Amino acid sequence: MNDIENLILLEISEDSNHFNYTSNIQSALSQAEFEIRNVDETIESVKSLKPNCDTIDYALAASSGALCGIIDVFLVGKPSESPLGNITDKWFENRVCSFAKICGWKENDKNPTKSAIGFLERHFKVPYDQRGCGDAGQLIFELTPSNHHFKSLAHNPSLLGLFFSILDQFTNSSHFISDGQLVELVDADGKFELQGNGVIGKLWCGFINWFGHLVSDVSGSSGSKGRGTGIPSPLWTWVNSIIAIKAKLNLPVNQFDKDVNNLAINLFKKGYDTRFQTTQVIPVLINELIVRLFYAIRRLIKYYSETENGNRSFKNMWNACEPFSNVTVKRMLTVAHGTFCLVDIGDAAIYGFVSGEGSFNPVEFFLRLNLVGIGRFTISLYGETKRAINVHKAEKEALLAKREKTIIENYINGLNILKDLYDDEMYLTFVDDLSNNEYILAFTKTSSLAKLRGVDESKILMTKQNIDAYFNC
Repeated sequence: MNDIENLILLEISEDSNHFNYTSNIQSALSQAEFEIRNVDETIESVKSLKPNCDTIDYALAASSGALCGIIDVFLVGKPSESPLGNITDKWFENRVCSFAKICGWKENDKNPTKSAIGFLERHFKVPYDQRGCGDAGQLIFELTPSNHHFKSLAHNPSLLGLFFSILDQFTNSSHFISDGQLVELVDADGKFELQGNGVIGKLWCGFINWFGHLVSDVSGSSGSKGRGTGIPSPLWTWVNSIIAIKAKLNLPVNQFDKDVNNLAINLFKKGYDTRFQTTQVIPVLINELIVRLFYAIRRLIKYYSETENGNRSFKNMWNACEPFSNVTVKRMLTVAHGTFCLVDIGDAAIYGFVSGEGSFNPVEFFLRLNLVGIGRFTISLYGETKRAINVHKAEKEALLAKREKTIIENYINGLNILKDLYDDEMYLTFVDDLSNNEYILAFTKTSSLAKLRGVDESKILMTKQNIDAYFNC
């Protein structure tokens, strides 16, 4: 005999002009329980988007930011007085010598750095290296040995710099930014010839020349005295890029563009180049590492204190304390980098006013302003804004999910009532009992079935006398 549960219509829906329905209580319960698990996941997803920082986390993050801010103030400072900058300059000199050795230079001089730079300058000749020392650039472009690396677009360590380097090498020309204008020097070097067979070969040789020449200039030129002028900071070359792009698009260059460009040139002339920009990375990187380490250590201690030996595993431990992808450590990094920027901007502003003698000195301010820290804090703020938007969306979905969960729970309760009401498989075997002449057992089951179906007790045949009287009628 078929189970009566299969005769109950529980749900009907239309899909592509076809009707689908669930006709089994147990399958309906399973489907409802699956849906409620999905709803719970939606509700719980909000928690994963919100940081779980306590007071200690915030205090540790702020302390790390303040400590690294102090490191920036006293050990980074500005180019002319930077203890960490001296270390960075030496590191770049060693890298220049290492690159020169790869290219065939042999160390045989009392001043290996100058010797290596001179070797690279001869090895990677380019047509756009006018320095303003008695050449045309001094009169036309106002070039000097202290600014020609910045004004020359091909000396910029950027994609635009690479583009102009290739262009200048193909056309034997030089492009400079001077007084807010893009100026081209045609037939810049009559002796220059770009090597390579075919267009692809020349492009490759042009790229190698650009990179090799940048390496030769990163620690100054072979004839420079003292520290020398390196290549421009990647975070300041955009001022040249804007003027160059506007010139190519025939857009007017406003006074603001010129003022910012002049500011960047003055910063470069005072030593704010790629080497010093790298020095500014150090306290920002230390801040990043300290915060992540604080987070990982605290969660690791908590994991071992709350987890028994038998339940510990490397996977669970890593999930509990990994300091990279979770929102809690990202919030701590926002606090740390924000605190770092407060200390750094405060120090730069103080020196800007003090050196200005009553007025604000923007050059002194930007010499001490850690742009790397500002950039890293901006990235953190962007992440916080993006997560806030996601949390807002998730909370809306969670609210709808809670309402849906209430409906599903009521549906499940109704299904359980139906399941109890139609749990009559044992009672429906009374037919087999009649076939086996077990009449008393069979009629007992029919009475129980009638009660289960809600039949009025006055109409149920409860005793043998009532049954006999009913069938004798």
